[in-house]
Amino acid sequence: MPRQLNPQVCANADGTNRKRLSGCAPLTMSYLTACQSQVPPVRPLPVSRNANLKILMATATPDLPPSRTLAPPLPWKILATVAALLLICYAPVVKALVMQWYDDPDMGHGFFVPAIAAYIAWQLRDQLASVPAETNLWGLVVVVWGGFQLYIATLGAELFLARTAIVFSIIGVVLLLGGTKITRIFAFPLFLLFFMVPIPAVIYNQLTFPLQLIASEVAENAISMIGIPIIREGNVLELAEQRLNVVEACSGIRSLLTLTFLSLVYGYFAEKRVWIRVALFLSTIPIAITANAGRVTMTGVIADFKPELAEGLFHEAQGWVIFMIAFALLAVVHQIFVRLDKMFTNKAAPQPPDAQPEAA
Repeated sequence: MPRQLNPQVCANADGTNRKRLSGCAPLTMSYLTACQSQVPPVRPLPVSRNANLKILMATATPDLPPSRTLAPPLPWKILATVAALLLICYAPVVKALVMQWYDDPDMGHGFFVPAIAAYIAWQLRDQLASVPAETNLWGLVVVVWGGFQLYIATLGAELFLARTAIVFSIIGVVLLLGGTKITRIFAFPLFLLFFMVPIPAVIYNQLTFPLQLIASEVAENAISMIGIPIIREGNVLELAEQRLNVVEACSGIRSLLTLTFLSLVYGYFAEKRVWIRVALFLSTIPIAITANAGRVTMTGVIADFKPELAEGLFHEAQGWVIFMIAFALLAVVHQIFVRLDKMFTNKAAPQPPDAQPEAA
């Protein structure tokens, strides 16, 4: 007869307690079966429907990377409203400025300045995603200064002050609505806007006459080296069959103003090193003076053989050709600066240990 099992002892002898107690039968299959029958079944804890839904969503949703926080956008509606108000306030000044762009050959590039500045600003729009727009009251001070400058310029009939007041007001609006960081992002296109304003007449007259004398002197020496007889009196060149007067239009100021603007735009798109950009801007002065002197020399040589070609449409076309040559020289100077930078960078870079000469 098999031994009768004590239910309490059998329950204690289950998997929860592996110790053999007195009164327990040896661990046989029938013994374990009898013990398991005495253990009550384990019931699952009650779980609410919301908890089941959370568990299901946690298991079904993959781990996603944290999203990048975007800065609040610029108040474009307010910016457009303020820009419209500025345009209304400066409408007479803007109208006179556009008329001078159309009538003055020296300011023909003025039409392209706001368009190129707007294009560069549009390319910088992606940088605004990580920069918050902050109100800076110093921008209001700049806007008020622009209005005050316009008032003084209107009383004194000073066109340069009135026209630069437009640029200062635009800078003030960007600083007021966007803050310092956004103003720094748009610093270059805002700076370009100053090139749409003609330089003051006082400075213009101080620049043109020395440029006329330089062009006349260089042309005299070059034509004499060719073998053509020539006499110079100031800015007047006397040839055998023609008398050339190097006027303000032939001083080279037109090429100088346009080329300096193009050098900034060219340097912005074609070069990232700051020192090369500055060097390109400064190199426009000798390039423009040399190109204009070459134009006067070519005009003198052509006038000695066929005087009617020294003026008119051929003379204007000659100016465009010389300007394109000057711009090509600017690109050549850029490549020279790039090669110089590489050469000095390679010399300054430390040599690897294998390339260093062994000590004697």
